[in-house]
Amino acid sequence: MYKYDAIDRQLINERVDQFRDQVRRWKAGELSDDEFRPLRLQNGLYVQRHAPMFRIAVPYGMLNSAQLRTMAAVADKYDRGYGHFTTRHNLQLNWPKIEDVPEILAELAKVEMHAIQTSGNCLRNITTDQFAGVAADEVIDPRPLAEILRQWTTFHPEFAFLPRKFKIAISGTKEDRAVTWFHDIGLHLQQQNGEIGFRVIVGGGLGRTPIRGQVVREFLPWQHILTYCEAILRVYNRAGRRDNAYKARIKILVQALGVEAFAKQVEDEWAHSKDGPATLTQAEYDRVAAHFTAPAYGQANGEDAGFAKHREENPAFARWLERCTHPHKVAGYRAVTLSLKKHGVPPGDITSAQMNIVADLADHFSFGELRISHEQNIILADVQEAHLYALWLTAKGAGLATPNIGLLTGIICCPGGDFCDLANAKSIPIANAIQARFDDLDYLFDIGEIDLNISGCMNACGHHHVGHIGVLGVDKNDSEFYQVTLGGRQGNEAKLGKVIGPSFAADEMPDVVDKIIKVYIENRHPDERFLDTLDRIGIDPFKNRVYEGRAHGKAKAADKEAA
Repeated sequence: MYKYDAIDRQLINERVDQFRDQVRRWKAGELSDDEFRPLRLQNGLYVQRHAPMFRIAVPYGMLNSAQLRTMAAVADKYDRGYGHFTTRHNLQLNWPKIEDVPEILAELAKVEMHAIQTSGNCLRNITTDQFAGVAADEVIDPRPLAEILRQWTTFHPEFAFLPRKFKIAISGTKEDRAVTWFHDIGLHLQQQNGEIGFRVIVGGGLGRTPIRGQVVREFLPWQHILTYCEAILRVYNRAGRRDNAYKARIKILVQALGVEAFAKQVEDEWAHSKDGPATLTQAEYDRVAAHFTAPAYGQANGEDAGFAKHREENPAFARWLERCTHPHKVAGYRAVTLSLKKHGVPPGDITSAQMNIVADLADHFSFGELRISHEQNIILADVQEAHLYALWLTAKGAGLATPNIGLLTGIICCPGGDFCDLANAKSIPIANAIQARFDDLDYLFDIGEIDLNISGCMNACGHHHVGHIGVLGVDKNDSEFYQVTLGGRQGNEAKLGKVIGPSFAADEMPDVVDKIIKVYIENRHPDERFLDTLDRIGIDPFKNRVYEGRAHGKAKAADKEAA
């Protein structure tokens, strides 16, 4: 993985000193709260419902074991011994003191980490596929170009105060696992006639106005990615709305102009910089790509006998293999997902003790590296099949081996109203209640692949719009209610879900999900997934089952009250 050079280290250390002085000035009354706010935001520091929240950057989801151990130590020393991984790979601490954040940044800097641009109206963390570099369906490894984009976006003076936050995702595989269609800029690496380039998507996003992005260029040679992104951002920076935060994202600008008119403005802007200094050279690409060489893989001589024996004799291990291990481009290896979705635990949360265990697992089994996924789990990308059983035993003992990856209880969930002061409703209790209802693993495996995503407000940090089943917390007469969508999906056929009708009270949600699942089971054809059945029979059977008796029950209650 990428290692800092002298310039990186200088920038990060100077930022630590700068923010330490900014905190001192704020405490001394030399900076007002309004003056301090943009400074703390671009250092990853929010003020939430109960305490500050501090967001640590994990660029394109990659960490090494030393970095994870440092995050564990920081969580123990400055927080409450745990953190929360987000859908953008970052780690959030929910209880730090503002005065301690400069010291946290100093600790992070020692292991080449920071919190720069993890919040604020700037270019945010670059994200990509959690299996980058090892995926069996990979066309091109996106990590070198993701790192180049990271370096370009960091401290970019022209785009430090955009109309609104800005997110870029890059995918290098046949199947998009980076949710690129719902980013401000989505990039698909591809090959055409032996040349490497990008399909460029602009104007995607979730939140209050969910929109699937649109293609502005079918093929852009890789050398021009920085200059073309710069042109997109210049058009947005000039024309994006600054009078209304709800209409300030680039997706609103693209919709207002129309994609053809927007693309023309980008092309006109790009004409001025197309072959300028920011054009990438092969030498620059090779410099960065040298950090992403393959580890020293062992040689596989057929399937390991011990591995095969454990798989055949231990059903629990076989079940874990099916859901939590993934194809690898090197024979005899698999990528392993450690589930942070143990039933009863806030989805995406990890204790400092678990962080240290994962760091040990990475050292022992995966060349000291790990990744964070969009689904809020941890990946060990390079595990030899012969070591999977030993890894599973340790992960199971640490509560990190729940075999629910891709299943109903592997829920994506934001912190919601338990922490976030933007939330309309709690998310974590709803996730835990659904997990409790569907706690039978045999039943989960029979149901098959279903993504359930929960957001506590319209900001959609839980990506509810693209869940097969999406749950959105809404405020209804100062009470917490939940709106349900069906049919959302990520991937190549990315699509927004449809709202099925009026919202539900919190205690109704497990029953609502149960009814949805029963309609699927009653109507599915052999080998049909939930989405296949939904697409075939439509939303009405699910809607009718969920709401049957509801109107009658309300009328009966009204009659009783009138009497």
